Amino acid sequence: MNLTQQSLARIAGLLSGAVYGIYWLPLRNIESAGFEGPWATFVFNLFPAIIAIPFALSHIRDFAPRRFRFHLGGVLIGFAIVLYATSFLYTEVVRTQLLFYVMPLWGFLLARFVLGDPITPVRWLSIAIGIAGLLVILEADSGFPWPRNIGDWMALVAGVIWACGSLTLMTDKDSHVNSYCLAFFIWGAVFSFAIGSALVSFDTIAPLQFDRLLSLWWYALIALFVVAPAGWATVYAAQILNPGLLGLLFMAEISVATITASVLAGEPFGLRELLGVVLITMAGVLEPLTELRQRQSVPKEG
Repeated sequence: MNLTQQSLARIAGLLSGAVYGIYWLPLRNIESAGFEGPWATFVFNLFPAIIAIPFALSHIRDFAPRRFRFHLGGVLIGFAIVLYATSFLYTEVVRTQLLFYVMPLWGFLLARFVLGDPITPVRWLSIAIGIAGLLVILEADSGFPWPRNIGDWMALVAGVIWACGSLTLMTDKDSHVNSYCLAFFIWGAVFSFAIGSALVSFDTIAPLQFDRLLSLWWYALIALFVVAPAGWATVYAAQILNPGLLGLLFMAEISVATITASVLAGEPFGLRELLGVVLITMAGVLEPLTELRQRQSVPKEG
């Protein structure tokens, strides 16, 4: 694998993390349009899944029943994103984000024990800086917010499952990124539909109203130009990068979410939030900048 692929994958990881930093905005608007809880997550995944179908048709062999690794990767990343999104319904947003974004640690540990990929001092430092940034933004001065309810556990488990899914994608050299993009959204829709159906059976939420889907034409455009490309970038990066490094790059979501929530939702953004954004950004770019500096310091032959 050449340096160009690594660089593109890192850019893709950063961009997809940044896009998912505004995940809350269309999701909240979908919910306001009458799609309660998991139904909003179902719609959020359904539209880009439909968009991704034509791009995956030429790689339909990836969906053969015998392609166990491919299906496992799709199930894991689809289930992880649904757990993450659903956790927002049962706990505070800040706790969801912090517990999910312990993910780089799980990713680095998995890559270390499964692939023998070393956890370098730079990576340990990146983890420390990233978690420090999260703690600053979330004002967790009373200690780390360990899981205390079902939503917290969903977020924490989602991070572990996402790291496992990323490792599965990274080690699958036979499946195309377009296939994984479709699987990502399909399984996200399947799991969110299953959760919604279960909640309906317990009279927790109302049944899904399919006739309202046509009113979401505006989200169809967002799915086409924003969500689907971000999903593609997500799985492209996951196929190439160490899951721990990918998790650090995805931390861009926190910075973007903090800034956009301030601008669009009137949430506070002061010196504390700015410091947290700077720390998280440093965590994501520390390893790439270190590698760039090392390559520049190597004397050229001849």
